[in-house]
Amino acid sequence: MVAGSAVFTLLLVAILLGGGAFWIGKSRYVAPGPLTADTTLIIPGDYGLMDIADLLATKGIINDKWVFVAAAVGTRSSGKLKAGEYAFDAGASSRDVLDTLVSGKVIEYNLTIPEGLTSDQIVQRLAEFEVLSGTVRQTPREGSLLPETYKVTRGTSREDILRRMARSQQAVLQEIWQKRDPAVPLKSPEELVILASIVEKETGEPDERSRVAAVFINRLDKKMRLQSDPTIIYGLVRGKGRLERPITRADITTPTPFNTYAIPGLPPGPIGNPGRASLEATANPAKTKDLYFVADGTGGHVFAETLDQHNRNVAKWRQIERQQPASAGVSGNTGAPPAD
Repeated sequence: MVAGSAVFTLLLVAILLGGGAFWIGKSRYVAPGPLTADTTLIIPGDYGLMDIADLLATKGIINDKWVFVAAAVGTRSSGKLKAGEYAFDAGASSRDVLDTLVSGKVIEYNLTIPEGLTSDQIVQRLAEFEVLSGTVRQTPREGSLLPETYKVTRGTSREDILRRMARSQQAVLQEIWQKRDPAVPLKSPEELVILASIVEKETGEPDERSRVAAVFINRLDKKMRLQSDPTIIYGLVRGKGRLERPITRADITTPTPFNTYAIPGLPPGPIGNPGRASLEATANPAKTKDLYFVADGTGGHVFAETLDQHNRNVAKWRQIERQQPASAGVSGNTGAPPAD
């Protein structure tokens, strides 16, 4: 009886101690952690449970790595912890931290690619976006990328982003091409991209896109040259920079494959990467008889159906241009100048 009583006592003590340890561990698991401010942490892809627990403890995100390890094992989460960059709130408990790592809710960044950038400029922008990884082996074909805002995570490769942009462009282009105005004299989706890239460069005003597109469509219908200044610039710099000076008369008259003052019809390829809005405007342009446009001094353009009207509009623009201070950098080469 004495021996049985001793064994019972030992079991009871073990149960009490185990229960107490469990209660203490659980309390520490759900209690607020040591973080005094929101913080971020990168969990490497080759880290196991003990590595992650050591890192969290070293960075002051959890109080006790053994409580974290025991919880991960006890909840069968040890093999579910995902690598990546995470955000942890101030005071986050070990349970909060474990839930975050299991959820895989890594930090996402907005990568915004403005409409109209050339492929070289897009590659340069990706190179400057530090959260991305890797290098770009080859610049994508001009006009093959869709400019918009993309969600990316740290470590995403630049090549992956370019592939994603190309897939998006193909999907959007196919959708818009199927819904195009059948009267538009464009023979292929590729021609739509070429003309939309010119529209994109000609105006930054959303309300003007379909009307600018109509001018070029009307010119194509009449076998008139497009006479677009941005095509001159692209022919000179080939998308690798900006023309840091006004367009000259020599530029206008000097032929390049892209100079639509010197060549008939469309240039051989896009002069940038147009966005969805310009593609849509070009596929379904406004119903007008406009053949000309020129800057109006407010950031927009004034349109004309005849060369006479256009020349008067150009004269007004030249007067506005002369009144602009030299430091304003205003150029009279926006829109189509008078036809030769």
